[in-house]
Amino acid sequence: MFKIAKANAAVPLMPGSLNDNKRNHEMLAQFSVSEPWTGDLSSGLLRLGDWSTMLHGLSTPECGLLSLVRCYDTKDRSHVLELFEQAATLCSSFCFSTTIVMPNGLRQPLFCMGESNGLEEKYSGSMAGVFVFPRFKLEGAKQITSWR
Repeated sequence: MFKIAKANAAVPLMPGSLNDNKRNHEMLAQFSVSEPWTGDLSSGLLRLGDWSTMLHGLSTPECGLLSLVRCYDTKDRSHVLELFEQAATLCSSFCFSTTIVMPNGLRQPLFCMGESNGLEEKYSGSMAGVFVFPRFKLEGAKQITSWR
């Protein structure tokens, strides 16, 4: 799944719409590990959290897009690159899902949701999003994300 849509600032959040008394957070944590990420379009660097850095096989939390996608399923890499390229040229919301394939054969599903903004000036703007790593075992693979 690879989706991109023009950002629509005309649809504001309703007051209290994000107040769920933490019930959904507990359910999300039961089934997945989630972590925010950011991107600076002027430098081309993405900044990941600890889990994302580890699961992407990176040695540092700052990386370029090519370093990020090198561990993705080969059939998805070009789609993810195209999605980020589109988001870098037009304020957008986007999402994708893929599988991280590790050198030892472990496979970790990944969902990503994000948005880009501030693209009014050439070579400026930012991206922000969240990676969600489900806590389930893929057939024929060992489980990677587990309880801390």
